[in-house]
Amino acid sequence: MRGKHEQQAELYCLVDHNRLIPKEHPIRAIKKMADAALREISPVFDEMYAATGRPSIPPERLLKGSLLMALYTVRSERLFCEQLAYNLLFKWFLDMNMTEEAFDHSTFSANRTRLMEHDVAKRFFFAVVTQAREARLMSDEHFSVDGTLIDAWASMKSFRPKGEKPGDGPPNEGSGSNGWMNFKGEKRSNATHESKTDPEAKLYKKSNGQEARLKFSMHGMMENRNGMLVDIRIGEANGTEERTAAKTMLDETLPGTKRITLGGDKGYDTADFISDCRDRNVTPHVAMNEKRPGGSTLDERTRRHEGYRISQVIRKRAEEIFGWCKTVGNFRRTRYRGVKKNQLAAYLVGAAYNMVRMVRLMPAPT
Repeated sequence: MRGKHEQQAELYCLVDHNRLIPKEHPIRAIKKMADAALREISPVFDEMYAATGRPSIPPERLLKGSLLMALYTVRSERLFCEQLAYNLLFKWFLDMNMTEEAFDHSTFSANRTRLMEHDVAKRFFFAVVTQAREARLMSDEHFSVDGTLIDAWASMKSFRPKGEKPGDGPPNEGSGSNGWMNFKGEKRSNATHESKTDPEAKLYKKSNGQEARLKFSMHGMMENRNGMLVDIRIGEANGTEERTAAKTMLDETLPGTKRITLGGDKGYDTADFISDCRDRNVTPHVAMNEKRPGGSTLDERTRRHEGYRISQVIRKRAEEIFGWCKTVGNFRRTRYRGVKKNQLAAYLVGAAYNMVRMVRLMPAPT
């Protein structure tokens, strides 16, 4: 019997959107992790806002909204708020009622400075890392570091001589941003030029076969047991930032006297980095760079052990983290300008990756 297509909508419908989410859906476990991390940093939220005045959008919703953007590859905050108006899963994740209106996308921009001043994203990320440690999902002895490049939110025509203003070009080039469009045959470098859109973005390329573009660098420290992200940093795109960021993460994330191993690629095989690692009681398990003048700086004392070979195999899993962040997390190109804003976004994308990884590693609830 053919069913009838009823066009008359029901006047009343009593539905609990919690029942609409499948019980075995991994988003349920991710929500529990996110809520636990937010409860831990809740005292920071009390310091961020005044005791009186008009109530604002809860910061918990802004952070959880950023997680949803990374988990479901939502490309912009404007699009997320548009989907929030009709996506019941998004409303359930943000603890909103079904009839509650979505907040405006400008709320993210209005509160971003406040979140950066109190290191909220950093606190949230390390609260998730603490959950992974308490669940015994992370190694405390063996780690790896790696770096990658992400595109800046700036076009190449904005890369102009320092001190130049729009309209300073030749009269036939037009005015405004169109006055910057003709740069053929012009020698440009970071020493003489800067982006007028994002001055912190640098012209850089990782290999000779690539074209130079405006970039930021992203660096991650991974533990070797399950490939969990221990720390993530955004920095300037240059040839030394990888090693600088690695030493910063060692000092701030893994301080102590316990000896650990640190895997890395050939870019970390330099005399100063190897020496700095040994001063920090870190055994450098970096790949040998035989092409550098004088050969590799690693001696046979390090290379002869089986642990060195294992580190060289596992360290390549860091590329999986960067791959997830760039594709699923939609962080191949930044949505913000400057290192600080992109660092906030990187912490939230990194936290989303860790929670997805934890759901896969932890036993399913009965």
